[in-house]
Amino acid sequence: MNILVVGAAGMLGRKLVAALIQRAALRGRRIETLTLADIVEPQRPDFGGRVETVAVDLAAPETAARLVASRPDVIFHLAAVVSGEAEADFDKGYQVNLDGTRSLFEAVRRAGAAAPYCPRVVFTSSIVVFGEPLPEVIADSHCLTPLTSYGTQKAIGELLLADYSRRDFLDGVGIRLPTISIRPGKPNKAASGFFSSILREPLIGREAVLPVAETVRHWFASPRAAVDFMLHAAELDSAPLGSQRTITMPGLSATVADQIEALRRVAGEGAARLIRREPNPVIAGIIAGWPRSFDARRAEAFGFRAEKSFDDIIRVHIEDELSGVEPA
Repeated sequence: MNILVVGAAGMLGRKLVAALIQRAALRGRRIETLTLADIVEPQRPDFGGRVETVAVDLAAPETAARLVASRPDVIFHLAAVVSGEAEADFDKGYQVNLDGTRSLFEAVRRAGAAAPYCPRVVFTSSIVVFGEPLPEVIADSHCLTPLTSYGTQKAIGELLLADYSRRDFLDGVGIRLPTISIRPGKPNKAASGFFSSILREPLIGREAVLPVAETVRHWFASPRAAVDFMLHAAELDSAPLGSQRTITMPGLSATVADQIEALRRVAGEGAARLIRREPNPVIAGIIAGWPRSFDARRAEAFGFRAEKSFDDIIRVHIEDELSGVEPA
């Protein structure tokens, strides 16, 4: 089994690679080769098989063709400019999130022109492909109405995935990820970053800034669940998906107040007091058009699962990132 991970240097990419190595097999076959690519060279993992780590710009000419030259059996496409950065830098967002995606899909198509080739491609999309006006609970089949450049770029990626799959150039499964919380590491440029920082920083005794009202509601899953989504998507029988190749992943609908209450239950009042309210109208404006709750029965019917409470999400972070030690 030959696997390509595009976006392997990011948090989810690193966790996905670690999970692949731990599993040792995918789609009933032993994993023998890992090709890990990103704009910065990914760290080389401890893996008994063949590993190649490369720093590449996916949108650059010939890059995608180089990555698929070895004809990987499964391709995980995680590479993206995040929401806040894509909104601030229009050109960069479209270059990475759209041009890079099209280049990858087109390289797969061209690789199959000489000899039959149709790899499983797992494409990570986002719930921000949906935007106002929205129903209270969003069905998987709801029309795509993004209100940000990032959401638009991901929506186009979903359509490309469906069309290239329809033409049998690739076997695509798209997964619309909830906002991932709690993201480990340092804050990034995502508009949603505070959803993690208001929990992550207080858990280690640091202050965090809350830029929106506590009434803001959103759709969440942990990094562990996100990796499980990707692995399950890689092994899923795609035939029942039909033409609707992208699935909204299960998650937890919760308000900021729900997050803070869960933090208080798990880590105590002292942790909750480290959250400083500092309204930011730009972030609030972006978040205002994002979806809040989903009907995930289609995803669950395909076997996808996520956490049921924010207490669980916080405890996953403690287990995975804080050596299982809860704050005193």
